Amino acid sequence: MQSAPLERKPGVGVMLRSVLFGAFMIVSVAVFAPLALLTFALPFRQRYGFISQWARMNLWALRWICGLSYQVEGRENIPDRNALIFSKHQSAWETLALQRIFPAQVWVLKRELLWIPLFGWSLALLEPIAIDRKAGRKAVVQLVRQGLERLHNGRWVVIFPEGTRVAPGKRGRYHIGGAVLAEKSGYAVVPVAHNAGEHWGRRSMVKWPGTVRVVIGPPIPTEGRKAAEILADAEGWIESTMAAITTTDDINS
Repeated sequence: MQSAPLERKPGVGVMLRSVLFGAFMIVSVAVFAPLALLTFALPFRQRYGFISQWARMNLWALRWICGLSYQVEGRENIPDRNALIFSKHQSAWETLALQRIFPAQVWVLKRELLWIPLFGWSLALLEPIAIDRKAGRKAVVQLVRQGLERLHNGRWVVIFPEGTRVAPGKRGRYHIGGAVLAEKSGYAVVPVAHNAGEHWGRRSMVKWPGTVRVVIGPPIPTEGRKAAEILADAEGWIESTMAAITTTDDINS
């Protein structure tokens, strides 16, 4: 894997490829989103199958334009039954890649994303759990209520426990909401660690070439366990794995 160097300054080639990919992404939304909106009457599986092709297309573009690919370790840990996915959140990259790695899924996200013209409207068709992050306990109640519904309908539920993107080498506060859903539902938690932020930093247009390393951990059992215990297990596995796969402690974000 090509490591991300310390205190990097992108060269002309990296900048040009990053700009080209950014243009590709914008155009792909403008073209794909109106088509996605036409799927509103289809069942969820068909709707998801079509709309998620946008993620496949952009991952392809990342590889061929920016030289950014990925490898997955631990696929054997993906259970046959749907589950909750607790993933590290470093960039926009994982929101694309998780769609290719796991079966049909919904995401817990901030409701403001649904207000973005075209993109947000298409996203709403994928039945996300859109919460007001300032709502406190009410947000947790909504997460549990809608999360139980999605899980019982066979969906996987993607949760970023830190709630926001965290720079490589950093650690955010893990929030309890997803673990409460795990406690109430009894569905397993699948922890995911990755180093995408080393190649696609938060609030950065630069896309560094290389290979994102994704590691899927063994499912964490939840039946008969408390939320705090579940969250501690997930956080411990994710952060210890992050320490092993992060290539530098100080990366431009």
